Amino acid sequence: MAKQPEVWLRGPIPAYPLELQPIAHAVLQAQEEIHLLMENFPSENLWEKPAGMASPAFHIRHIGGVLERMCTYAKAESLTEEQFTYLKAEGIPNQDLSTKDLLDRLDLQIASFLAFLEKVDPMTLTEKRGVGRAQLPSTVGGLLFHAAEHMQRHFGQLLVTVKVIVDFN
Repeated sequence: MAKQPEVWLRGPIPAYPLELQPIAHAVLQAQEEIHLLMENFPSENLWEKPAGMASPAFHIRHIGGVLERMCTYAKAESLTEEQFTYLKAEGIPNQDLSTKDLLDRLDLQIASFLAFLEKVDPMTLTEKRGVGRAQLPSTVGGLLFHAAEHMQRHFGQLLVTVKVIVDFN
């Protein structure tokens, strides 16, 4: 199979308004790269923390959690107890989780985020939204952009961590 250009170079994705294309492109690009990176990654190494870095499993769980939380805030809703429980557990080792389990859950969280993104009216992007218990100021657009850039940032950290684990094991 021929290597495709990066997602943003494949043209607009019809499901998303033009104003939201960069967010969809960034999320889909990170999803593809995470899958390529983790393709043969051994499940027994998911919770390793080389040099005190966060584990690969943490990054994967955190990315999905952030996407979900940013959607919640964009809808002007508060986090649920289930979301707080997930947040607290993102970095707690769970040896029962395999690489496939983590990627499957991440794919569901990405699909949910992208389904939400499809329905966002671009006219609402500047609407104010509060974040967290302190209701720190943001906007619908700010939250959606943050979800994508945060995903990209954690993918970069995941990439380094996985390379260190693979190269030194």
